[in-house]
Amino acid sequence: METVLQAIKVNIAKVLVGQERVADLMLAALLAGGHVLVEDVPGMGKTVMARALAKSVGADFGRVQFTPDLLPSDVTGLNFFDQQEGAFVFSPGPVFCNILLADEINRATPRTQSSLLECMAEGQVTVDGVTRRLPPPFFVIATQNPVETLGTYPLPEAQLDRFLMRISMAPPTQDQEVAILERFRDAEPLEELEPVCTQEDITALQKKSREIFVHKILLGYIAALAQASRGRGGLELGVSPRGSLALLRSCQAFALVQGRDFVTPEDVKAVAEPVIAHRLSVSGAMGSQSQKQAALELLNSVPVPTENWEK
Repeated sequence: METVLQAIKVNIAKVLVGQERVADLMLAALLAGGHVLVEDVPGMGKTVMARALAKSVGADFGRVQFTPDLLPSDVTGLNFFDQQEGAFVFSPGPVFCNILLADEINRATPRTQSSLLECMAEGQVTVDGVTRRLPPPFFVIATQNPVETLGTYPLPEAQLDRFLMRISMAPPTQDQEVAILERFRDAEPLEELEPVCTQEDITALQKKSREIFVHKILLGYIAALAQASRGRGGLELGVSPRGSLALLRSCQAFALVQGRDFVTPEDVKAVAEPVIAHRLSVSGAMGSQSQKQAALELLNSVPVPTENWEK
């Protein structure tokens, strides 16, 4: 299984330079059974990262370009009357896939955004009273550009909480940018990517992720972070129990991505900000930067336990 994860990382590195941390977090979210919101300025490689991961897995890939006139039925599908059949027939939307790229999700209206709530939380779609299961694994990668406010609709807290992580792409160094220019000068690496694993491999890895050992003291550390966020000065909304569970699942999956069968405090610290930040409501402040700062301050306020974390 570790060779599968390494093969996916190598595949992504063929396209993206200097984004190893983002790739690890994206893989951890996939193995934890969650979804990812990738937030950054235009041109940083959000869509390329999503497509590289999707092409690395031999699974069905769907894409929705969110726009203000997009309807919920454009995402989930709809029933239409087939004159030849003489009956209503369901036409599945792009959400019926394994990996869904929801591009520029904050450009759609709240009504259309909410069409993803049931899909992300329960892995199913209900249209006209009929519920249909989505094929496992089901993984949503949503992107949004934080700098653009005109014509966008910020995601409400209920929608944000459905995302296991919110991550940002790291800006490249000068040497990395030169490597990007050289790599894409006369080729298109993304088009040359081939699948290195199957959806069954991902499902098996998701099951293995739940078996990663977590020391009881580390469970207490995760709980302490959540408790410290509630009623903390400067925070109107802290981490919910669902957020605590999201942090636990992310730690287990991240440890697996790192090739270990047990979680360490470093795993918790590595995934804490992407998992916690978007779940915090900062008093008198808006935007992701204030949330990230609050998450980092929260991490620094809770002592990190020291122990032998192996079984």
